[in-house]
Amino acid sequence: MKKLLPLFLLISVPRLLSAQSISGQDIKDQFVKEWERSKAYTQDYLNTMPADKYSFKAVDSIRSFAQQMLHLASGTIFLMNLATGAQPTFNARGLEERATAQTKDSVTWYVNASYDYAINAVKNLDAGKLGEMIGQGNRQANRFTLLLKSLEHQAHHRGQTTIYIRLQGIRPPNERLF
Repeated sequence: MKKLLPLFLLISVPRLLSAQSISGQDIKDQFVKEWERSKAYTQDYLNTMPADKYSFKAVDSIRSFAQQMLHLASGTIFLMNLATGAQPTFNARGLEERATAQTKDSVTWYVNASYDYAINAVKNLDAGKLGEMIGQGNRQANRFTLLLKSLEHQAHHRGQTTIYIRLQGIRPPNERLF
């Protein structure tokens, strides 16, 4: 075993010393890529559900397909505004209940506009502020964490709509992990 230690160190130490660090700009660039990928993936969902099924609910006590997607959009606006401070491009408050927002065209516009807002908000965020704490009391998080939570939120609600599509006898879009 003692004879193998020098060999192990000879192989391992250079790898450890050459590990690359990640910059704030690298993190921003990755978030932009993730938001662009998520936008394309969600667009697949929006295109897959027939226009006449946007009002479909799996059961009466939950959101319709349109409302799930509008909730995704309003959550994106809220969380990304919190994370970045970027001025929202539209008023997302009460969006999922707006009668005029329930059609396929309207839902698609709001959802895509929320993704465009998120992408631009990340692009314009000062990378040096990713560690800055936001919030009050026990409800605080740094900007980086809020960016993660905003991605998680939209993925969660997009994922919920998979069952809506399946209940229509339609195969949902294939995953876009990369």
